[in-house]
Amino acid sequence: MNIVSTSCMVSAGKGRATATTLVIGSEKREEALLSRLRMGDEGAFDELVNKHHGSLVRMAMGYVDDREVAEEVVQDTWMAVIESLDRFEQRSSLRTWIFGILIHKAKDRGVREKRHTNFSAFESGEEDNEDSVEPSRFHQTGDLAGHWAFPPQPWDDQTPEKLLASQQAVNAMNSAIEALPRTIKEVLILRDIEGVDVKEVCATLNITETNLYVRLHRARERVRQVVEAYLEGTLQAV
Repeated sequence: MNIVSTSCMVSAGKGRATATTLVIGSEKREEALLSRLRMGDEGAFDELVNKHHGSLVRMAMGYVDDREVAEEVVQDTWMAVIESLDRFEQRSSLRTWIFGILIHKAKDRGVREKRHTNFSAFESGEEDNEDSVEPSRFHQTGDLAGHWAFPPQPWDDQTPEKLLASQQAVNAMNSAIEALPRTIKEVLILRDIEGVDVKEVCATLNITETNLYVRLHRARERVRQVVEAYLEGTLQAV
């Protein structure tokens, strides 16, 4: 084995070790936070609310049209979290569990507000044509049938945030996220904003990984288009 191959193997091993260390560290921090929450530590609860409240409101807005109603749904969610902490079995992350509660409550409230959108049109591919993804982007035969042949470009490499130079552009991006249809906004919030693991997002929303990536691509493209339009307008105005 030559020196280059040995070096690559060592680097790969270090990378895996680092990733494992980060995961273990994250799990320990969550365990410590959960322990504090169950002991009634108000500081721990404030920490949890400050970290997730904004994303929960954005998620709730996908099910109800009024922000005040969305805030009420989130408040109901926090109450449910407090009351159910002792029953949390840690089969998923604490964050994913909280978002699962929010989604359940937001759906119920959306039905009562008569603003709930049926999933069936989206799942059957009958949603508006601008959301369609060409079948040619997926493998059509073989073991990889149904998987990406030409996947979406990595968001981290081309994210609009790297181009932003003003608070107005940040506002434009936030407005674009708020305006997304619920079925794609919830995926963007969970995956890109909250950083929830792909499998946990799929379990929370009851969708396949392929469906998740399709939705995520649509959401990212819509947000990117809005931000790019803003940036182009800004440059033309200079």
